[in-house]
Amino acid sequence: MFFSRKKNKHSEAMGLAYMMGLHLVSGVVVGLVMGYYLDKYFGTRPWLMLIFLIFGIIAGYRNMFREMKRIQRKEAEAAAEDVQEHASKD
Repeated sequence: MFFSRKKNKHSEAMGLAYMMGLHLVSGVVVGLVMGYYLDKYFGTRPWLMLIFLIFGIIAGYRNMFREMKRIQRKEAEAAAEDVQEHASKD
């Protein structure tokens, strides 16, 4: 019962919101970590960390917008299928 396949709109929306946040945060964290270790290796503290932080923020937003486009495309396809289904019943 807890793991039923039936999805409701609320849980699907929560999952999508979680995924958007994950995309944004993961890009920032990866950029910071890469910049930190490159700074440590080259001794250029804090410049590479700041540059890679900016790259991470850009990558996070880019991934988030890609995910939004994918979701919108999926919803548009589902709406088109519903319209076709409804038209075929009439």
